[in-house]
Amino acid sequence: MNNSTTQRLGWTQAWREQVLPTLAEQSWDLIVVGGGIIGAGIIREAARRGWRCLLLEQRDFAWGTSSRSSKMVHGGLRYISQGEFALTRDSVRERQRLLDDEAGLVEPLTFIYPHYRGEFPGRWLFTGVLCLYDSFAGKSLHKFYPARQVPQRVAGLQQEQLIGISQFQDAVTDDARLVMHVLAQARAMGACIISQVEVLQPIYSGDEDSAERRVVGLNIKDTLSGQQCSLDCQAVAQATGVWTDAAALSGQRQHIRPLRGSHLLLPCWRLPVQQALSFKHPDDQRLMFIYPWEGATVVGTTDIDHNADLNQEAAINQAELDYLLAGCAKLFPMAQISRADVLSTWSGVRPIVAATVSGTHKPSDESREHKLWVEPGRVSIAGGKLTTFRLLAVEVLQACAEFNDRSMRVTAADVSPVAANSFAGGLADLSADLQRRLYGRYRANWSAFCVVFKQVGAEQIAHTPIFWAELAYACEHELVVHLDDLLLRRTRLGLLVERGAIALLKQVRSLCQPRLGWDEQRWTAEEQRYLRIYQQFYSLPNAALPSLDDAIC
Repeated sequence: MNNSTTQRLGWTQAWREQVLPTLAEQSWDLIVVGGGIIGAGIIREAARRGWRCLLLEQRDFAWGTSSRSSKMVHGGLRYISQGEFALTRDSVRERQRLLDDEAGLVEPLTFIYPHYRGEFPGRWLFTGVLCLYDSFAGKSLHKFYPARQVPQRVAGLQQEQLIGISQFQDAVTDDARLVMHVLAQARAMGACIISQVEVLQPIYSGDEDSAERRVVGLNIKDTLSGQQCSLDCQAVAQATGVWTDAAALSGQRQHIRPLRGSHLLLPCWRLPVQQALSFKHPDDQRLMFIYPWEGATVVGTTDIDHNADLNQEAAINQAELDYLLAGCAKLFPMAQISRADVLSTWSGVRPIVAATVSGTHKPSDESREHKLWVEPGRVSIAGGKLTTFRLLAVEVLQACAEFNDRSMRVTAADVSPVAANSFAGGLADLSADLQRRLYGRYRANWSAFCVVFKQVGAEQIAHTPIFWAELAYACEHELVVHLDDLLLRRTRLGLLVERGAIALLKQVRSLCQPRLGWDEQRWTAEEQRYLRIYQQFYSLPNAALPSLDDAIC
């Protein structure tokens, strides 16, 4: 498809229908399987090097773990206590790189750790850990404040037995938007990226026992039409997270141990915090967090074995809800946070590479290190952290380069460099903070975003930081296939507004239906689908299904 056709169609379902039949006509240097943050990182790094590259995602981009993380871009203080110094060092350095390169999307966040009498670690040991942590970053970012100075810094914090607080810095992001931003950069450098495509099986050359046997392509299926075809490629990079069959790849006892982390989202007014609070849960002494995100407050996270069907989205259970509420009660007893205060929930499944099937370690003691499996023509990766996705992507690409003989030399510069006044004049009527936020999210296609923004106007939605123009832009330029793509991942409207934003669905329909080209029957089916997904996987356990009768004009 030529560039003029691509620009006319945008990145839409119409574009997808025209591109899919052409995939088999090409020979690809690399096909990436998996549209989470690591897959996005791999395709971007391949595009930067001028490779002919394609990414296939079976569901929606960031559908799995990469839209359901704790949203934190951090070095991982607890990895120091586990002796994983290299992981911590790499994470801290990548955190700073992301803060510099993705300003407006990845933002600094102050963390507070309260010290109570009798709790481990004490002030001095924790200070020593912070000194090492800051040494990796090359700057001192931590402080200690005695108990008498705490009320003016953290209102409502439990004061009984409080010695003081340690303050340090990490960062926070919108994980799904980070994925979309990285994919947009890759597309701008020539990559082809398509969702709702299932990989059925790899295609091998040679006999099963042949020394020349290797992966040379993939059999795929369009999950929307059911049509199948075969693709040729020089290398495959598999970044499928918890859906990776480690035992089959390695022939060893390694396996993926799915660990679930669940979160509560509260209205900011109900538990207002300006910094992230890190503290130990009263039941098991696990670290958990309460922190500000997108104008609301997050309480997280749990860390338990996820034994449910991986083909379904993960969801919080009653025990996890009780656990998180108990954590709130410890740190902010006067707030009396209850089930009735919860706006929404989300649960992500971490792809932990475990040494044994039995999972003898406690979930929180499992290493977050990643693992690569290499076979001729295919490289698979699992594990790792959001913060280090770029390093993981480069490592995978280096292994793939052994199969396609392509250079690792970067040939394409960043198409959307960050500069102090890069967005000046684009949306001049907005404050500098709002321009920074929007530019951080959409700078890979900034001119197109500004066109849509000026058409729709500068109205924000309810009490959220989301603009109506962001929904319109996603419909035209971010391959929205289902309504839940739009409301749960392209934007977070379904999380940030009570009851899944059902009261806003008529306005969403008025704005988005023409842009998506859906008829009345399709739109009604998509609304019902979205409400079922919200009720089952983003609401409280045993919550009633919202009714479309509650929607208002």
